[in-house]
Amino acid sequence: MNQLELEIKALIIETLALEDIGPDDIDRTGNLFGDGLGLDSVDALELGLALKKSYGISVDAETRNMQHHFATVANLAKFVAAQRDLA
Repeated sequence: MNQLELEIKALIIETLALEDIGPDDIDRTGNLFGDGLGLDSVDALELGLALKKSYGISVDAETRNMQHHFATVANLAKFVAAQRDLA
């Protein structure tokens, strides 16, 4: 697991106040929403704001493939890395 994925896992836990869960408990390729970690649309908004604050990236619900980008930690890390490279 790379450093960015670890940071994103910690950000998810902190932002969403997930109790009794650590970074190792979140599968990098497991679904964050639905049957996976169980996040919902409100969690997605909070996470988007946290990503914007932490990494200075723009998260827009209208952006193409946003649901895919937020599906897993691995996808989210790729999205954040790509956004940082554009800046």
